[in-house]
Amino acid sequence: MKNTNTVKPREILLIEDSPSDADLTREALSQGTILNNLHFVEDGVEAIKFLRKKEPYVSVPRPNLILLDLNLPKKNGLEVLAEIKTDPNLKLIPVVIFSNSAAPEDIIKSYSLHANCYITKPVDFLQFTKVVRLIEEFWLAVVQLPVA
Repeated sequence: MKNTNTVKPREILLIEDSPSDADLTREALSQGTILNNLHFVEDGVEAIKFLRKKEPYVSVPRPNLILLDLNLPKKNGLEVLAEIKTDPNLKLIPVVIFSNSAAPEDIIKSYSLHANCYITKPVDFLQFTKVVRLIEEFWLAVVQLPVA
């Protein structure tokens, strides 16, 4: 059940090229306790356009949280992360790397580019859903985020 006492929904940007992972994430967030609007883009170029409010994203809200896959077409997740964290207008948005990769070099590189955390996607459906809900709860209910 959603918490409808929240004045406005939290904005989440999911940057994910896998339709099945996007659907699972959407489903998990829709069943969570925090009212949210999930925005979805499937490649790194579109992600940057969304965040910088370029056409066709001129009127989109600023996300409160970004869920970022590393293996993206056009511009990979590490390139997107580097752009976010070096842009003064975007760098305070928390970025959770949510990737299939458990490679130590991906984890090290993500943290060196100032990812806020790195989570390897579980393969099991129930575990995947549980992890998405934990991300939602921690980043949107527990953590104090800067006001945009």
